[in-house]
Amino acid sequence: MLALFLRDLRIGIRAGGGALTGVVFFLAVVATIPFGVGPDLELLSRIGPAILWIGALLASLLGLDRLFQADREDGSLDLLLLADDRHMLALTVIVKCLAHWTASVLPLIAASPLLGLFMNVQPAGLGAAALTLLVGTPAITFIGAAGAAVAVALPRGGLMISVLVLPLTIPILIFGVTATYGAVTDPSPFLPPFLILCALTLFFAVVGPVAAASALRHAD
Repeated sequence: MLALFLRDLRIGIRAGGGALTGVVFFLAVVATIPFGVGPDLELLSRIGPAILWIGALLASLLGLDRLFQADREDGSLDLLLLADDRHMLALTVIVKCLAHWTASVLPLIAASPLLGLFMNVQPAGLGAAALTLLVGTPAITFIGAAGAAVAVALPRGGLMISVLVLPLTIPILIFGVTATYGAVTDPSPFLPPFLILCALTLFFAVVGPVAAASALRHAD
């Protein structure tokens, strides 16, 4: 499993620009918002955490179509599907998700405090946004694994993955933004939505790989 993780990590970094593509897209989303809402620093500070989460969510969807594509092209996916152990296939999906998250999503989290400064987000909000992204974005990857498994046999399944995955990520977005706002707004609590976000990640860490393994087995 360690060899698989390192292999997918190298592929994720090389393919399509890897982390750099996601960070550039994240920067483009965050940098575009001030031009749309105007130079109101108070407004930017208020909507900043939500913009960081939306930008990170959209950037996280960019490389999901490559999650199983390389394995399909070199034939290793067929070898994985020949195994009779369904639990082993689900474990393999988990390892691939972790490698994809490390290569493509973790750099977004590292860049989020710097990009939050463009939105005039308070220091507490920057820390809370980075923490909630660290906890919540793995759930997006696990959900995306199921969408990528469904679309792996399609010639151009990238758009379909986004269409399938985006509605399922709405609860993660809601609780991530709510927890971030709770860190900078006194009446709003931080811990309850943060714990719910953790629970959602644990839930999708189980459901996502199992669903992806089942979809891979039934793919043509």
